[in-house]
Amino acid sequence: MPRNSTIVVHDERTVARAARQLERDADVVPRMTELYKLIANPVRVKILLILGRVGRLCVGDIASLLDLSFAATSQQLKQLKDRGWLATTSEGKQVYYTLTNRELHEALEGDLRMLRKGKR
Repeated sequence: MPRNSTIVVHDERTVARAARQLERDADVVPRMTELYKLIANPVRVKILLILGRVGRLCVGDIASLLDLSFAATSQQLKQLKDRGWLATTSEGKQVYYTLTNRELHEALEGDLRMLRKGKR
């Protein structure tokens, strides 16, 4: 309920239901905020999209796709990996990256579909 006693609540049942829903999601909202901060970078969004689509790529291939230096690409990959969105496997000297969460990829693809249709 509102803390400001001068605010008049017009639909107490709906407000109470909304409050319960917000309370239920209270532990997830901060993580969601961190996710949105992380994907606020276009390079990281592209990395997540392409790995979701092709499965796995090494740093050099991702750098080539995005026309970035190896170092710049590695820095972006590290941020995604440190937050648990990417996993690595090694084959010889190559380190391959894969997406750890298909739901994230599906959400990003859904965002693309929505934006392509011109909806905001």
